[in-house]
Amino acid sequence: MLNIETKKNQPDLIGGMAKSFSRRKFLGVMGAGSALVVVAASCKKTNLGNNNGGVDLGSGDVGVLNYAYALEQLEAAFYMQVVASPYSQISDMEKSYLTDIRDHEIAHREFFKAALGSKAIQALEVNFSAIDFTSRTSVLGTAKAFEDLGVSAYNGAGKLLVNPDYLTIAGKIVSVEARHAAWVRDAITPGSFADMSAVNAMGLDMERKPDDVLAIASAFLKTKINASNLPTS
Repeated sequence: MLNIETKKNQPDLIGGMAKSFSRRKFLGVMGAGSALVVVAASCKKTNLGNNNGGVDLGSGDVGVLNYAYALEQLEAAFYMQVVASPYSQISDMEKSYLTDIRDHEIAHREFFKAALGSKAIQALEVNFSAIDFTSRTSVLGTAKAFEDLGVSAYNGAGKLLVNPDYLTIAGKIVSVEARHAAWVRDAITPGSFADMSAVNAMGLDMERKPDDVLAIASAFLKTKINASNLPTS
């Protein structure tokens, strides 16, 4: 499969991933991640550890996959907490969808961990102190921002990959992330799943460079990330 060290286990990984993504209902599109941008506006870029210290993502395709793995760790940790301690008066439907999203993000996280093998970065320590997990507004607002950020991250990183197999898988994952983003947007404001804050005039999702994405994500990570060796083109 995409295991960087060996392709021996390739069919099992792909099959397991496809099975995870076949579960129930899901939707489609992206957005601006403005809430996270606001939260991270005061964060210094040195939080990424680009110059000193921090967990080194690596270089080439390994670095790009570790970058995706880091983001999936963050998303999985968020949804695990959301489902473990649901916000006040959560509906059965919302809990069901959020549980599906949790399962998808865990599948993404475990996929990258297995594919990277010994080259995978460590488990990251998160910081969710700014999120009120008892509040629907806080949880769904953060979910929207995380999903929008994730879509823009995959869109921005796809062109950095060399191996076409990795690009194919990234395309499959970003489509699922966009479905998440669409549902969360509609849960907050019905009919907003593909409005002009989600899709530009050409009908395209936005993209962000890794440094810009990690500057935002670092507000929710205690672990510093060193992205200095990632490819830039």
